[in-house]
Amino acid sequence: MSDITLSDLEADVRSQFCADLIGAMPEPAVVVGADMRLIAANAPAQAVLTAAKVGEPLVLALRAPDVLDGLRRVLAQGVIETVSWSERVPVERVFDVHIAPLTARNGEIGAALLTLRDLTEARKVERMRVDFIANASHELRTPLASLLGFIETLQGPARDDAKARQKFLGIMREQGRRMARLVDDLLSLSRIEQNQHVRPETPVDLSLIARHVADTLAPLAQEMSVDLDVQATRSVIVMGDRDELVRVAENLVENAIKYGSPAPEEKRRGNVEIRVARVKREGALSVKDDGPGIAPEHLPRLTERFYRIDAGQSRSRGGTGLGLAIVKHIIARHRGRLTIASDIGRGSTFAANIPLHPDDSGFKD
Repeated sequence: MSDITLSDLEADVRSQFCADLIGAMPEPAVVVGADMRLIAANAPAQAVLTAAKVGEPLVLALRAPDVLDGLRRVLAQGVIETVSWSERVPVERVFDVHIAPLTARNGEIGAALLTLRDLTEARKVERMRVDFIANASHELRTPLASLLGFIETLQGPARDDAKARQKFLGIMREQGRRMARLVDDLLSLSRIEQNQHVRPETPVDLSLIARHVADTLAPLAQEMSVDLDVQATRSVIVMGDRDELVRVAENLVENAIKYGSPAPEEKRRGNVEIRVARVKREGALSVKDDGPGIAPEHLPRLTERFYRIDAGQSRSRGGTGLGLAIVKHIIARHRGRLTIASDIGRGSTFAANIPLHPDDSGFKD
């Protein structure tokens, strides 16, 4: 019996069985012949290599020197290789390309199988994790260093200074509260993410929440010279978790009071409008201020963890940099939408849209 030749191997590779086998692979996969021409490609591979055409050189579809060099080595030496490949346009993507030789029974290499593993999302998650740890550590390090410094001062030079001790203890209490707020927000964010896949379905009245939050934050509004205008007289029943939706309303209204109020030199009271309404099949909670507004370049990043437009102002007013990230995750868990609009000099509007509950009296198909 004669050995299978390279031509026989190529025939096998081009067979319907091989096409079906490659097509069943979930990851992008292509078969390239010894002449570096494409023999077969499954649908995921064609989605990545949009210019790939069977019978044409792979270099026309994949302009990645490292991958092509690795392919040549595999075809020449028959040793499996894994090569990294990244592309910048139209969007940044990162792949591990696994290259394996396909040999005939006589031992000659007639083709190679390339499988592409998309690492883009994994790399993105890893960068987010590293950034999150770095940011959280930084946020905790500052008040912790302040606390340690004041403790050392009280144990040393200010040991018998009652006036300094009173002042330092007040600052230490504020720094301790800042750390507690940050830890509470981190724990809240973790709990929300753990339950992200579970959609709340309890009927909750958004109007009651809006009025409750307005009453709770009225003293803060008075202190900041801000008037609260609540337009939430009719019940709007949504599917949700009451405590989490209260958290959403508190964060949005508190931010509007603290950061959306007019500058002191304007010498006027600020106004925050809290409105609840039905918008098609959703309940909408909107919070509008008449403050300085937010520059367009900041809007896409406002819900990122620890992102601040003015870090100093945020910290001085008790912000942790996690409020809008918590809002975003809560609304995502409720299968809702968060929209942000702002005009410089005219204020900002934050709107949370949550699907209505079927029991809502105003719900109509």
